[in-house]
Amino acid sequence: MAEDMQKQNQINIELSEEIAEGQYANLAMIAHSSSEFVIDFIRLMPGLPKAKVKSRVVITPEHAKRLLAALADNITKFEENFGEIKQAQEAPSFPMNFGGTMGEA
Repeated sequence: MAEDMQKQNQINIELSEEIAEGQYANLAMIAHSSSEFVIDFIRLMPGLPKAKVKSRVVITPEHAKRLLAALADNITKFEENFGEIKQAQEAPSFPMNFGGTMGEA
């Protein structure tokens, strides 16, 4: 019976070749409203005045909080295996304003 319950709770996730290749992004802009978080993953190239949004993900506040916890857990595990992730002393300054409440990652 436990095996049947486990089979019912499994999700079949399809990953196409195109999506599996991924997109490189070195900037994330985050905005939110009362009902959703919008995360834009952006590729900013040195010396170019224009950056391109490579992917936009829209999630509920509950899923945003789950994502935060999952990311924190994975960073902890990464640092246990490979050492502390070093951060630059100064955060980069980006002249972007999409309006609304925003954060950078």
